[in-house]
Order: sequence, then structure tokens, then C-alpha cells
Amino acid sequence: MSEPHFAMVNIQEKAPTHRQALACGTIYLGKRAFAHVRDRTLPKGDALLLAETAGLLAAKQTAHWIPLCHPLPLDAIQIRHELNPTTFSVTLYAEVAAHTKTGVEMEALTAVQAGLLTIWDLAKQIEPDLTIGDVRLLIKEGGKSGRWVGSGRANHTA
Repeated sequence: MSEPHFAMVNIQEKAPTHRQALACGTIYLGKRAFAHVRDRTLPKGDALLLAETAGLLAAKQTAHWIPLCHPLPLDAIQIRHELNPTTFSVTLYAEVAAHTKTGVEMEALTAVQAGLLTIWDLAKQIEPDLTIGDVRLLIKEGGKSGRWVGSGRANHTA
């Protein structure tokens, strides 16, 4: 019998603790699409409200999208946005919390991505030249690692 190529981390022996994660990401819209998003006048509807809904749903369904993620009973999910009229962008923040055996950072990152893609879907007919970027984990808390705060930049080795 061959060894499996992938395996979920075994968390049977871990004790449940409070876990929390905060992630963010940005969509760059351009002047026209930004005005419609800000004013909530896109033809398909309110992108900010729908992005919040998409983020909530995505966080709850992360284990269905990311093959090795454990399905988790989430205690709290908050999605909020920040409009930047200088760069014509929207930054989404997703905060996820649970009392469980493993972290919730993948749920927070999935929520951000789904929310950003939802804004893209609603804004693309106004301005198709859109960019999603800067998706990152800002903070994670809980478990034996305690509190981790990201630097805002990836650590790359040449």
C-alpha cells in the first residue's frame, strides 16, 4: 500500500482554545467603478453589502474549498471595508473567531478573497481593468503559538 500524497494535520490530541484571525486584501477599481461602489449604484446592486455576505458564507465553507482544512464551528465572523478615494480601492477586513483545536486564519483569508471577488463581479461591467492584491494575514491568536502579528510584507529568500 502506498503512502498518501496529502494528509490533514492530526489534531485529536490538541485541546480546544480560543482562536482568532484577522486578514485583509484590496481591490483596485479605477475612478468610475470606485464611484459606483462608494455610492452603491452598481447595476447589479450594492457591492459592499454583497461582499460582506459573500465573506461570511465563504468563511463558513472554507473546508469545502481548501482540501486540507478542518471543518470548524465558527463563533464569530466580521467583515468590514475601508474605501480609499486616493487609490480608488476598497480594502476588506475579515475577522474570524472560534473555540477549537486549530487556527482560523484560512477562514479569514477565504472570506477576504470571496468578498473581493464579489466586488469584482459587480464592478466589472463598469470598468473591467480591476486588480486584487495585498491579501495577507494581519494577526492570528490562540493555541500554543500565542499571538502572531504579520509584518505586512512576505519574507522571500532569493
